Amino acid sequence: MILAVLFANVEGNILIERFHGVPAEERLHWRSFLVKLGADNLKGAKNEELLVACHKSVYIVYTVLGDVSIYVVGKDEYDELALSEVIFVITSAVKDVCGKPPTERLFLDKYGRICLCLDEIVWKGYLENTEKDRIKRLIRLKPPTEF
Repeated sequence: MILAVLFANVEGNILIERFHGVPAEERLHWRSFLVKLGADNLKGAKNEELLVACHKSVYIVYTVLGDVSIYVVGKDEYDELALSEVIFVITSAVKDVCGKPPTERLFLDKYGRICLCLDEIVWKGYLENTEKDRIKRLIRLKPPTEF
């Protein structure tokens, strides 16, 4: 299951978060842990360079895209390899929505569309859609042409 998807700015403020199956009392711990992990390791990282960590039997894959850090946390069948696929789809969708690796301002301007993309990619803790064209059709709220 994909436990969490978080987006943060360079100061460590959470821009978007999606938790699945994580109790409310543990969410603050995960937020602070992920932001600290990114602050320690993402300095000087290239755009879309994937970093991997393991904590309490869960896997974490994270990267930086423009001025935004992206974290994906998973367990069980979502190991580091599966999470790298998830984060690739997410970064690709964000770049498509923004037109380029986003600044924080551009990210916030496109916030609604990014949230729609994220909801189409990860649904209830599972990877739902990976095809770029299908995600684009779904966020326009038009039915997909094939099932």
